[in-house]
Amino acid sequence: MIKRKVLVTGGAGFVGSHLCERLLKDGNDVICLDNYFTGQKQNIVHLLANPYFELIRHDVTNPFYVEVDEIYNLACPASPVHYQYNPIKTMKTSVMGAINMLGLAKRVRAKILQASTSEVYGDPQIHPQTEAYWGHVNPIGERSCYDEGKRSAETLFVNYHKQNNVRIKIIRIFNTYGPRMHPNDGRVVSNFIVQALQGKDITMYGDGLQTRSFQYVDDLIEGMVRMMASPETFRGPVNIGNPHEFTILQLAELVIELTGSKSRIIRLPLPSDDPMQRQPNIDLAKKELDWEPKVQLKEGLIKTIEYFTATL
Repeated sequence: MIKRKVLVTGGAGFVGSHLCERLLKDGNDVICLDNYFTGQKQNIVHLLANPYFELIRHDVTNPFYVEVDEIYNLACPASPVHYQYNPIKTMKTSVMGAINMLGLAKRVRAKILQASTSEVYGDPQIHPQTEAYWGHVNPIGERSCYDEGKRSAETLFVNYHKQNNVRIKIIRIFNTYGPRMHPNDGRVVSNFIVQALQGKDITMYGDGLQTRSFQYVDDLIEGMVRMMASPETFRGPVNIGNPHEFTILQLAELVIELTGSKSRIIRLPLPSDDPMQRQPNIDLAKKELDWEPKVQLKEGLIKTIEYFTATL
């Protein structure tokens, strides 16, 4: 088998580290690029002894030159705490990062996958969300640096394909959780688990009746790998997420049950532009990729709680 050389930007992050692991397991030569803005070296330290794994500290807002066959463009802070910390940096990472990686893909004729997001749908007016939906996004809101940055990246990908024949793939990732989430990243699953394990109050925004669909990281990685390997005529965008919908209150109660915590649930004001519903329609992924999630919420939470129990 010929080894493919694969570049993963944001490879030391939560999702990126799992992807690097899977690509190595599948027999690839992997280059991991990260500037550690949100990624952590400890996520990939166990891979450093592998002779087919290379770690490079680099910021994708600057050009990068390397010979590769495939590029997974994951670089971008993905939690509100991190992407709102430096909104200009977030926007630059999405837009300039996409331009630099697409330029690289064009030069070396690599296939490139963009890790886009369900946030391109904003606070959706249709439910569940299909790929044909254009979204309902506030371009000047608190979340716009991330939402509009990812929307712009999708635009760049499509136009690099049309104008320069770059081989592109676009996936839209819905809420994902699992081991190696940053304990302070502000995402709801890690927030609730860390608070429950530490016996602190569980902080819920609003009445907790807003819904999310939670996808375990192994299912996402399988979807990404299948998308990259799919026929070149299928470019996406395609939703990769778990269509089972839960209220935030249900999630909080399940975390308390699984951790055996005595934590109380307290309610805080809802942040601006926080979507009230989020659920993927995955018919396209089923049809084109023969993919659907296998790990349901309770099973995935147990694995994630085990990870946080061992690391906190």
